[in-house]
Amino acid sequence: MGVIKNLKEEIAIIRQRDPAIHSSMEVFLYPSFKVMLHYRLAHRLYLKKHYFLARWISQRGVRKTGIEIHPGAQIGKGFFIDHGNGVIIGETTIIGDNVTLYQGVTLGGTGKEQGKRHPTIGNNVMISAGAKVLGSFTIGDNSKIGAGSVVLAEVPPNSTVVGVPGRVVKRNNMSLPQEDLDQVNLPDPIKEDLSILHHANTELTNCLIDLDRELREMKHKCGREKKCQECQYNKEET
Repeated sequence: MGVIKNLKEEIAIIRQRDPAIHSSMEVFLYPSFKVMLHYRLAHRLYLKKHYFLARWISQRGVRKTGIEIHPGAQIGKGFFIDHGNGVIIGETTIIGDNVTLYQGVTLGGTGKEQGKRHPTIGNNVMISAGAKVLGSFTIGDNSKIGAGSVVLAEVPPNSTVVGVPGRVVKRNNMSLPQEDLDQVNLPDPIKEDLSILHHANTELTNCLIDLDRELREMKHKCGREKKCQECQYNKEET
Protein backbone atom coordinates (compact mmCIF):
# COMPACT_ATOMS: atom_id res chain seq x y z
CA MET A 1 0.00 0.00 0.00
CA GLY A 2 2.91 2.35 0.68
CA VAL A 3 4.16 2.10 -2.90
CA ILE A 4 0.71 2.71 -4.36
CA LYS A 5 0.19 5.67 -2.04
CA ASN A 6 3.53 7.18 -3.11
CA LEU A 7 2.64 6.73 -6.78
CA LYS A 8 -0.69 8.47 -6.30
CA GLU A 9 1.00 11.34 -4.46
CA GLU A 10 3.62 11.74 -7.20
CA ILE A 11 0.93 11.79 -9.89
CA ALA A 12 -1.12 14.37 -7.98
CA ILE A 13 1.92 16.60 -7.38
CA ILE A 14 3.08 16.59 -11.00
CA ARG A 15 -0.42 17.16 -12.36
CA GLN A 16 -0.86 20.07 -9.94
CA ARG A 17 2.39 21.86 -10.80
CA ASP A 18 3.04 21.12 -14.46
CA PRO A 19 0.52 22.57 -16.94
CA ALA A 20 2.13 20.60 -19.79
CA ILE A 21 0.86 17.24 -18.56
CA HIS A 22 -2.30 15.87 -20.21
CA SER A 23 -2.70 12.42 -18.68
CA SER A 24 -1.66 10.58 -15.54
CA MET A 25 0.27 8.03 -17.61
CA GLU A 26 2.74 10.74 -18.65
CA VAL A 27 3.94 10.93 -15.05
CA PHE A 28 5.85 7.67 -15.56
CA LEU A 29 7.96 9.43 -18.22
CA TYR A 30 8.93 12.38 -16.02
CA PRO A 31 12.60 12.60 -14.86
CA SER A 32 11.39 13.86 -11.47
CA PHE A 33 9.24 10.74 -11.00
CA LYS A 34 12.02 8.36 -12.07
CA VAL A 35 14.73 9.95 -9.95
CA MET A 36 12.54 9.95 -6.84
CA LEU A 37 11.99 6.20 -7.22
CA HIS A 38 15.78 5.75 -7.28
CA TYR A 39 16.26 8.19 -4.40
CA ARG A 40 13.78 6.49 -2.06
CA LEU A 41 15.43 3.09 -2.51
CA ALA A 42 18.95 4.55 -2.28
CA HIS A 43 18.02 6.57 0.84
CA ARG A 44 16.75 3.47 2.64
CA LEU A 45 20.00 1.66 1.84
CA TYR A 46 22.01 4.69 2.96
CA LEU A 47 20.24 4.75 6.33
CA LYS A 48 21.15 1.07 6.75
CA LYS A 49 24.79 1.99 5.97
CA HIS A 50 24.86 0.13 2.65
CA TYR A 51 26.70 3.13 1.18
CA PHE A 52 28.06 1.49 -1.99
CA LEU A 53 24.70 0.07 -3.03
CA ALA A 54 23.03 3.37 -2.21
CA ARG A 55 25.45 5.32 -4.42
CA TRP A 56 25.21 2.71 -7.19
CA ILE A 57 21.43 3.08 -7.36
CA SER A 58 21.75 6.86 -7.08
CA GLN A 59 24.17 6.98 -10.02
CA ARG A 60 21.84 4.86 -12.14
CA GLY A 61 19.22 7.52 -11.52
CA VAL A 62 21.68 10.23 -12.60
CA ARG A 63 22.43 8.47 -15.89
CA LYS A 64 18.73 8.06 -16.66
CA THR A 65 17.52 11.53 -15.66
CA GLY A 66 20.43 13.98 -15.42
CA ILE A 67 19.38 14.69 -11.82
CA GLU A 68 21.83 13.90 -9.02
CA ILE A 69 20.36 13.43 -5.55
CA HIS A 70 22.79 12.11 -2.96
CA PRO A 71 21.19 9.19 -1.08
CA GLY A 72 22.00 10.90 2.22
CA ALA A 73 19.80 13.92 1.47
CA GLN A 74 16.55 14.26 3.42
CA ILE A 75 13.51 15.16 1.31
CA GLY A 76 10.00 15.87 2.56
CA LYS A 77 6.59 15.31 1.00
CA GLY A 78 5.31 17.03 -2.13
CA PHE A 79 8.77 17.44 -3.71
CA PHE A 80 8.82 18.21 -7.46
CA ILE A 81 11.60 18.89 -9.97
CA ASP A 82 10.37 20.45 -13.21
CA HIS A 83 12.40 19.33 -16.26
CA GLY A 84 15.26 18.61 -13.87
CA ASN A 85 18.34 18.28 -16.05
CA GLY A 86 21.43 19.45 -14.17
CA VAL A 87 19.85 19.50 -10.70
CA ILE A 88 22.32 18.56 -7.93
CA ILE A 89 21.36 17.93 -4.30
CA GLY A 90 24.17 17.34 -1.80
CA GLU A 91 24.50 14.74 0.94
CA THR A 92 23.51 16.81 3.98
CA THR A 93 20.76 18.78 2.26
CA ILE A 94 17.43 18.86 4.10
CA ILE A 95 14.34 19.70 2.04
CA GLY A 96 10.95 20.43 3.60
CA ASP A 97 7.47 19.76 2.26
CA ASN A 98 6.00 21.06 -1.02
CA VAL A 99 9.30 22.27 -2.47
CA THR A 100 9.69 22.89 -6.21
CA LEU A 101 13.02 22.99 -8.07
CA TYR A 102 13.69 23.82 -11.70
CA GLN A 103 16.42 22.71 -14.07
CA GLY A 104 20.03 23.56 -13.24
CA VAL A 105 19.49 24.12 -9.51
CA THR A 106 22.40 23.26 -7.21
CA LEU A 107 22.00 22.70 -3.48
CA GLY A 108 25.69 22.37 -2.65
CA GLY A 109 28.48 23.01 -0.21
CA THR A 110 31.31 25.54 -0.29
CA GLY A 111 34.37 23.39 0.34
CA LYS A 112 35.68 20.32 2.14
CA GLU A 113 34.10 21.04 5.51
CA GLN A 114 32.74 18.07 7.45
CA GLY A 115 29.30 17.57 8.97
CA LYS A 116 26.34 19.67 7.85
CA ARG A 117 27.62 21.51 4.80
CA HIS A 118 24.59 21.81 2.53
CA PRO A 119 21.50 24.03 2.79
CA THR A 120 18.25 23.39 4.61
CA ILE A 121 15.23 24.28 2.49
CA GLY A 122 12.02 25.13 4.33
CA ASN A 123 8.45 24.27 3.40
CA ASN A 124 6.69 25.69 0.33
CA VAL A 125 9.90 27.00 -1.25
CA MET A 126 10.42 27.51 -5.00
CA ILE A 127 13.95 27.64 -6.44
CA SER A 128 13.99 28.81 -10.05
CA ALA A 129 16.08 27.67 -13.01
CA GLY A 130 19.84 27.83 -12.65
CA ALA A 131 19.85 29.07 -9.05
CA LYS A 132 22.71 27.98 -6.76
CA VAL A 133 22.29 27.68 -2.99
CA LEU A 134 25.71 27.04 -1.49
CA GLY A 135 26.51 26.44 2.17
CA SER A 136 24.98 25.27 5.42
CA PHE A 137 22.16 27.72 6.16
CA THR A 138 18.37 27.82 5.96
CA ILE A 139 16.05 29.06 3.24
CA GLY A 140 12.95 30.07 5.20
CA ASP A 141 9.44 28.77 4.58
CA ASN A 142 7.39 30.18 1.68
CA SER A 143 10.43 31.78 0.05
CA LYS A 144 11.22 32.16 -3.64
CA ILE A 145 14.70 32.14 -5.22
CA GLY A 146 14.92 33.87 -8.61
CA ALA A 147 16.44 32.28 -11.70
CA GLY A 148 20.23 32.39 -11.87
CA SER A 149 20.63 33.66 -8.31
CA VAL A 150 23.59 32.59 -6.17
CA VAL A 151 22.50 32.39 -2.53
CA LEU A 152 25.32 32.33 0.04
CA ALA A 153 23.54 33.40 3.24
CA GLU A 154 20.42 32.66 5.26
CA VAL A 155 17.07 33.72 3.84
CA PRO A 156 14.21 34.71 6.21
CA PRO A 157 10.77 33.13 5.73
CA ASN A 158 8.37 34.64 3.17
CA SER A 159 11.16 36.25 1.16
CA THR A 160 12.06 36.72 -2.49
CA VAL A 161 15.76 36.56 -3.38
CA VAL A 162 17.41 37.57 -6.66
CA GLY A 163 20.89 38.48 -7.88
CA VAL A 164 24.54 37.40 -7.67
CA PRO A 165 25.18 37.18 -4.82
CA GLY A 166 21.54 36.76 -3.90
CA ARG A 167 19.87 39.35 -1.70
CA VAL A 168 16.39 39.69 -0.28
CA VAL A 169 14.37 42.13 -2.36
CA LYS A 170 10.92 41.37 -1.00
CA ARG A 171 9.52 40.20 2.34
CA ASN A 172 6.21 38.76 3.46
CA ASN A 173 5.13 37.15 0.17
CA MET A 174 1.34 37.04 0.04
CA SER A 175 0.89 33.83 -2.01
CA LEU A 176 2.67 30.50 -1.64
CA PRO A 177 5.28 29.92 -4.38
CA GLN A 178 3.85 26.54 -5.42
CA GLU A 179 0.46 28.18 -6.06
CA ASP A 180 1.59 30.49 -8.86
CA LEU A 181 5.10 29.13 -9.71
CA ASP A 182 5.94 32.60 -11.03
CA GLN A 183 9.61 32.80 -12.03
CA VAL A 184 9.33 36.03 -14.03
CA ASN A 185 7.59 38.80 -12.08
CA LEU A 186 10.30 39.33 -9.49
CA PRO A 187 11.80 42.62 -8.26
CA ASP A 188 14.95 43.75 -10.09
CA PRO A 189 17.34 45.33 -7.56
CA ILE A 190 19.90 46.27 -10.23
CA LYS A 191 17.27 48.12 -12.24
CA GLU A 192 16.10 49.87 -9.08
CA ASP A 193 19.66 50.90 -8.18
CA LEU A 194 20.30 52.16 -11.73
CA SER A 195 17.06 54.14 -11.59
CA ILE A 196 18.16 55.77 -8.33
CA LEU A 197 21.59 56.57 -9.79
CA HIS A 198 20.00 57.98 -12.94
CA HIS A 199 17.74 60.22 -10.86
CA ALA A 200 20.68 61.42 -8.73
CA ASN A 201 22.77 62.02 -11.87
CA THR A 202 19.96 64.07 -13.43
CA GLU A 203 19.69 66.23 -10.30
CA LEU A 204 23.47 66.72 -10.21
CA THR A 205 23.52 67.67 -13.90
CA ASN A 206 20.75 70.21 -13.37
CA CYS A 207 22.64 71.71 -10.41
CA LEU A 208 25.80 72.04 -12.53
CA ILE A 209 23.82 73.70 -15.33
CA ASP A 210 22.31 76.19 -12.87
CA LEU A 211 25.73 76.86 -11.36
CA ASP A 212 27.26 77.40 -14.80
CA ARG A 213 24.48 79.84 -15.70
CA GLU A 214 24.96 81.76 -12.47
CA LEU A 215 28.73 81.97 -13.06
CA ARG A 216 28.17 83.28 -16.60
CA GLU A 217 25.73 85.91 -15.29
CA MET A 218 28.23 86.93 -12.60
CA LYS A 219 31.04 87.23 -15.16
CA HIS A 220 28.81 89.25 -17.48
CA LYS A 221 27.75 91.51 -14.62
CA CYS A 222 31.35 91.94 -13.41
CA GLY A 223 32.44 92.74 -16.98
CA ARG A 224 29.81 95.46 -17.31
CA GLU A 225 30.71 96.97 -13.95
CA LYS A 226 34.39 96.97 -14.88
CA LYS A 227 33.65 98.77 -18.14
CA CYS A 228 31.56 101.37 -16.32
CA GLN A 229 34.37 101.97 -13.83
CA GLU A 230 36.86 102.41 -16.68
CA CYS A 231 34.59 104.86 -18.46
CA GLN A 232 34.12 106.89 -15.26
CA TYR A 233 37.91 106.90 -14.69
CA ASN A 234 38.53 108.20 -18.24
CA LYS A 235 35.96 110.98 -17.82
CA GLU A 236 37.57 112.14 -14.62
CA GLU A 237 41.00 112.29 -16.30
CA THR A 238 39.71 114.37 -19.18
